[in-house]
Amino acid sequence: MSIAAHIKDELQLPTFVVQGYIQDLTDEDLMRRPVENANHIAWQLGHLITAEHDLNNMVCPDSMPALPEGFAEKHNKETASSDNPDDFCTKDEYLACMAEQRAGTLALLDTLSDEDLQKPSPEKLQQFGATVGAVIAGQSAHWMMHAGQWVIVRRQLGKEAMF
Repeated sequence: MSIAAHIKDELQLPTFVVQGYIQDLTDEDLMRRPVENANHIAWQLGHLITAEHDLNNMVCPDSMPALPEGFAEKHNKETASSDNPDDFCTKDEYLACMAEQRAGTLALLDTLSDEDLQKPSPEKLQQFGATVGAVIAGQSAHWMMHAGQWVIVRRQLGKEAMF
């Protein structure tokens, strides 16, 4: 199995988990914080989508579909404290943007050889992943880490355990 095929397989789980965790949540539910000072799901989704876009473009410039205009700015550190739903997207917008960026990631992987994926990542990404492949694969863990926080919101809302 190629490295790219392995990374594609690895990205299937967070896609499944994220879609499962938010399928029955409303736009209002996405604004709920699991605990005080934690980020709500809406901000986290935007952060994750933006990170996937940006990280892939850092290791493979101009490889990803463009984000909607103003999307990254809506999900930066300064906006994390906002509880105004008008500052964020709808669940459907997040799901569409997530699907577009994930399709971009998978298409990018189709273009990369094992040799490409084993090249060193840029210096500023070395702590995130030492190679191009490690940076792309690391996004799986990033999505899962955040999705784990959403279980708390689901339980607060009286939702059944998903997994």
